[in-house]
Amino acid sequence: MIDSIKVLSGTAHPEFSELICKHLHVELGKCTCNKFSNGETGVLIQESIRSRDVYIVQPTCSPNVNDNIMELLVLIDAVRRSSAKSITAVIPYYGYGKHNRKEMSREPITGKLVANMLEVAGVNRVISMDLEASQIQGFFNIPVDNLYAEPLIVKYIEKNIKGDRVVVSPSVDGVKRAKLVSDKLNCDLVILDRQAKEESDNDMLLVGDVVDRVAVIIGSVADTCETLALAASVLKRHGATKVYALVSHGELSGNSIETLNNSELEELVITNSIPVKHKLEQSAKIKVINVAPMFSEAIRRIVHGESVTATSSKFVIL
Repeated sequence: MIDSIKVLSGTAHPEFSELICKHLHVELGKCTCNKFSNGETGVLIQESIRSRDVYIVQPTCSPNVNDNIMELLVLIDAVRRSSAKSITAVIPYYGYGKHNRKEMSREPITGKLVANMLEVAGVNRVISMDLEASQIQGFFNIPVDNLYAEPLIVKYIEKNIKGDRVVVSPSVDGVKRAKLVSDKLNCDLVILDRQAKEESDNDMLLVGDVVDRVAVIIGSVADTCETLALAASVLKRHGATKVYALVSHGELSGNSIETLNNSELEELVITNSIPVKHKLEQSAKIKVINVAPMFSEAIRRIVHGESVTATSSKFVIL
């Protein structure tokens, strides 16, 4: 049955698409995505996909978030008009996920807008990983499989980070995510809470004890790395011997690499949901967990009508 599917890739992360195909033992579908001289996105499917279940792999990530979203929408439209049986958008990183609620008057909920656009384009299912908020699944009127990197993160910690560990949530909003990891590791959980918007460690409140312990920060996205660097400074000042950070997605925008290199973090562990190959050469502190096999297994289970729930617990670190 797996031979009946077709995997296509946008230009955001073709290496990830190749890894998925490698684990599924299928060839990557033939399509081209380009830009016209006026900046418009052009797509051409170069083989028949009639009556096939099509999986389009495209993280909507930086540095060209809007272009990646538009390219995904155009790909979906092209596949729908090519008489595909079903269309699944495989979005390892869901852009605009932070904009999932109104915190002030007259601001948009862009995460919902992106969901609307995907549905109107013709997608039948979405597969993503560690969405910024659980309610994003409710933005869709179609099935959404939200995979979790947490089991792979736990395995990485057990294998590579030794000592008297304590798990740290870098914000109050991230306590649930960090608690899952601390429970699996059977260690204590401490919380950092930002008291003000200024970048000062005097404005971060530490709840818990990290003295003479290895602090392991668990987060969702590493963007500018300023919060992680600030958290590392606070933890070291309060007696932590070493500080590590593990997050699901490594956006690493702006001056993030310089911030990371100058920080007191021992390592920043991310997944390959976003392409970071060029960033690895700029910082020895970055380590990567391969989550492509997890996505491959999710696709295989969907094809065979099996449960996707326990997908991520199947794999070891690659």
